[in-house]
Amino acid sequence: MGFNDIISKIFGNKAQRDLNEVNPVVKRVKDAYAAVEKLSNDALRERTKELERYIQEQVATEKGEIEQLKAGLEEVDLNDREAVWNQVDSLEKVITEKYEKALNEILPVAFSIMKETARRFTENEEIVVTATNFDRDLAASHDFVRIEGEKAIYQNHWIAGGNEITWDMIHYDVQLFGGVVLHQGKIAEMATGEGKTLVATLPVFLNALTHEGVHVVTVNDYLSKRDSEWMGPMYMFHGLSVDCIDKHEPNSDARRKAYESDITFGTNNEFGFDYLRDNMAVSPKDLVQRKHNYAIVDEVDSVLIDDARTPLIISGPVPKGDDQLFDLFRPRVEVIVKAQRDLTTRFLAEAKAKMASTDPKEQEEGALLLFRSYKGMPKYQPLIKFLSEQGIKAAMLKTEAFYMQEQMRNMHVATDPLYFVIDEKQHSIELTDKGIDMLTGKSDDPQFFILPDIASQLSELEHSAGTDEEKAAKKDELMQNYAIKSERVHTVNQLLKAYTLFEKDDEYVVIDNKVKIVDEQTGRVMEGRRYSDGLHQAIEAKERVKVEAATQTFATITLQNFFRMYSKLAGMTGTAETEAGEFWDIYKLDVVVIPTNKPIVRDDQNDRIYKTKREKYTAVIEEIEKLINSGRPVLVGTTSVEISELLSRMLSLRKIKHNVLNAKLHQREAEIVANAGQSGVVTIATNMAGRGTDIKLSTEVKAAGGLAIIGTERHESRRVDRQLRGRAGRQGDPGSSVFFVSLEDDLMRLFATERIAGLMDKMGFKEGDVLEHSMLSKSVERAQKKVEENNFGIRKRLLEYDDVMNSQREVIYKRRRHALMGERIDNDVAGMITETARNIVESNEDDYQGMKLDLLRVMALEVPFKETEVKGLKLQEQVEMVTTRAFETFKRKTERLAEIAHPVIKQVYENQGAMYENILIPITDGKKVYNIACNLKEAYETNSRALVRAFEKSILLHTIDEDWKEHLREMDELRQSVQNASYEQKDPLLIYKLESFNLFREMINDVNSKAVSILMRGQIPIQDPAGVRQAAPEQKTDYSRYRTQKEDSESQIAGKGDHNGSPQPHQPQRLEPIRVEKKVGRNDPCPCGSGKKYKNCHGQ
Repeated sequence: MGFNDIISKIFGNKAQRDLNEVNPVVKRVKDAYAAVEKLSNDALRERTKELERYIQEQVATEKGEIEQLKAGLEEVDLNDREAVWNQVDSLEKVITEKYEKALNEILPVAFSIMKETARRFTENEEIVVTATNFDRDLAASHDFVRIEGEKAIYQNHWIAGGNEITWDMIHYDVQLFGGVVLHQGKIAEMATGEGKTLVATLPVFLNALTHEGVHVVTVNDYLSKRDSEWMGPMYMFHGLSVDCIDKHEPNSDARRKAYESDITFGTNNEFGFDYLRDNMAVSPKDLVQRKHNYAIVDEVDSVLIDDARTPLIISGPVPKGDDQLFDLFRPRVEVIVKAQRDLTTRFLAEAKAKMASTDPKEQEEGALLLFRSYKGMPKYQPLIKFLSEQGIKAAMLKTEAFYMQEQMRNMHVATDPLYFVIDEKQHSIELTDKGIDMLTGKSDDPQFFILPDIASQLSELEHSAGTDEEKAAKKDELMQNYAIKSERVHTVNQLLKAYTLFEKDDEYVVIDNKVKIVDEQTGRVMEGRRYSDGLHQAIEAKERVKVEAATQTFATITLQNFFRMYSKLAGMTGTAETEAGEFWDIYKLDVVVIPTNKPIVRDDQNDRIYKTKREKYTAVIEEIEKLINSGRPVLVGTTSVEISELLSRMLSLRKIKHNVLNAKLHQREAEIVANAGQSGVVTIATNMAGRGTDIKLSTEVKAAGGLAIIGTERHESRRVDRQLRGRAGRQGDPGSSVFFVSLEDDLMRLFATERIAGLMDKMGFKEGDVLEHSMLSKSVERAQKKVEENNFGIRKRLLEYDDVMNSQREVIYKRRRHALMGERIDNDVAGMITETARNIVESNEDDYQGMKLDLLRVMALEVPFKETEVKGLKLQEQVEMVTTRAFETFKRKTERLAEIAHPVIKQVYENQGAMYENILIPITDGKKVYNIACNLKEAYETNSRALVRAFEKSILLHTIDEDWKEHLREMDELRQSVQNASYEQKDPLLIYKLESFNLFREMINDVNSKAVSILMRGQIPIQDPAGVRQAAPEQKTDYSRYRTQKEDSESQIAGKGDHNGSPQPHQPQRLEPIRVEKKVGRNDPCPCGSGKKYKNCHGQ
């Protein structure tokens, strides 16, 4: 017995501890259920309303205090309002805590209500209740409820996901267990077929009772629409509103209404994009989202691990965005790639000849040539095949170890004959001197593709003779030269990657002259996603399709940082346990494994290991033939489209009927998955295809042994393999799973230990022989674990970059939201005045005249102390005196502004109030006139204070947006430029953090000084009511000019398969759910039972 076994024996393992923690809560639910079960239908619904009232009673005091504080804000001095808002924030935190406490108290009853509702819908075709206004509204738009007099009749069948379903599910005890875990803000790992969608109804119903909003997040729009229609009636029966954002256009009233619902379904992408759009809004009417309260993420591993570092980007065109170098340098790169291919082919041929020799020296030379061939073209198929032969890879690794010793001091000896060196594990390419010479060709500049040592050049310039003007001009010239060469080298590097590391129909496909990334696990085309950092444009140039123009980022966030904004986050999946460490490190989410309702009886067999891919695929076909002859359905899992099509051709040659589910056929997914459990059916699919759908088996298939899973390759991530295995063995069904592996597979070639290859060599394995043992399967899993750790490191590194950006984003978006809503704008203006005053005083500490000029230029303010008094004042005292004077001046000027404007507004309102709702008032700072839109009635009733607030709002939004866009562009440039720091033995992330902090500080100071300068000078140039114009009605922001995209970070591909994710929305020709809204004639009686015609009631 091992040490871990002894510890588990004493303390129990984590799964047992989790069970012990949740079991008392489940027992309370069972106890409460007995009373709930006896309630009538009306009493059951009334019990829900009682729970809602109880929750609101718990927070009524705090909500009242917040209202009082907000109502008294106008009487509080400008510089004291921050304390009031801090008090409001504290009270809101208390409300959140009290909500959670109340929900924990009512959990047993709420879960019992949902379980009893599910039972009644299962056992009754119709449920009759007393009709409420909510029921009547529901009857007008949904066909599962109708009104007859004072009664509402709910049916137990409705359309969901394009199919009519009859409700037939009641929660098991283990599903109650899962519901508790989700409510606690943890991840529930549940096996395939255990009913994750039903489990979610429990915590969703409970948390929706606060009416603060619950978001159910899915990986594609088919599932979000289907689940909202499938589970919606359960919630609606209790008066909770349900909607799906994917049914409505972005930035529409319908989408805002969807977010106002108690329960909102949607895809991860759309939730993120709506957040970004809200933070680009110029009017409160553009906002759609509420606060981020509680979210349950379905397939949480896909969203929070695989897609976590994929940034969501809203971008727009930039000037000269079409001026790119990819097409210009493509011919040169094609020449060097061909030369390298010819060279490595020759090296391989010579290596084969020399390694067949009996002379040890010749064998050594052959191993060096083989190593060169490997460093030059590691994905060359003849090379991969040769490396699988007995003793060959071991000889090459021995050579590699020799040249890697002493910190790779002699590595150049091995790589100098090549044109460029490829590191397949790190996904990087480095040009050699020979390659640079070939690229440069007959150019006049021998340094054409060499980056200059900018640091030493600038250092030399600093110590050289010359005037400051001459040095500045020389410095600009050096920086310009560096920027041009940097872009040139970067372009060539990305083109080399495109030609040597990315294969068409494997990593991407070309459809309609567009390069589209293929999700490696699901085999789907990921619409709208692009590789970042110019890699996508390089692939477009390689495939000779239109190279998309460069764009500028206007708003961006990673899904990781978006989901961390929720007050409470939970998730469910069948495959999270292997990534439990990452979930905890990044999201503080605990993974709890939920026991299955019935024991799993699936037979998980040991891996079958072959020497070559050819032997492996032949064995796979033979295994398929054997299985279908016994009447079993077979699901063959592959890791790429290419392998799917290869197996399809092999099966076709043997006249075996089969279905293929990959990037080119993803629109048939629902149909193919539905038929996959029938006797003798063979389905080829990528490993994670069909997530969210179950393969159901007939009685004859169960008798034959159930669904057989055949994996054609071990994936780099264990949970992807577990996902494939999990397709069989659903709800106690029989089944089997086995993986076929070869030493030529990517995982085995790059990361598996040499022990397996050595074992095969020693045992003298012949073609077709198979190696199979539990120890070898564990050895493969250890290799997977190595890759997972490596990939986690890559992800964490990338997320550290985005965390820098995220901290800045939070500051800007918070300030922008305050300006947009107007509530806290006075507080922010006060902060800007304080910061601007401090900056001016501190930057002119020993320069009274400079301070005087800056205060006049920026704040239109005289220095509040004389030059002779400066020495007697401490710096802090100077800051306080200037700040106090600035507040006094600002208050006086805004009061004067309102005073001058009010007679004009009063006259317009009294004489023309019926004509105008909003008016335009011109305000100038002496340089520019700003037409400020203001509500006429509000301005009149507040003695024109509303005008002053509208002026502040307009100026703050304008200055923030202009500077933020420029800052995002600078951050993009910084992100690229700091990568060169690694050549100087510096940490690029550290440099990025330091430089980005300085950039952000400069941006904030610039925003402050610009806004304060305009606000302190604002005055009305006319005082004639005839000059007042009507403001046009507020228009919604037009987002058609902007492009939404998910960008695959290039480093993301460093571990292949690291970005499996999820089926993405907006796929063409997909199966659409049928909308459940019924069509009612305008002159027909309204379904709500009011007796009126539809056009005069709910059809208005």
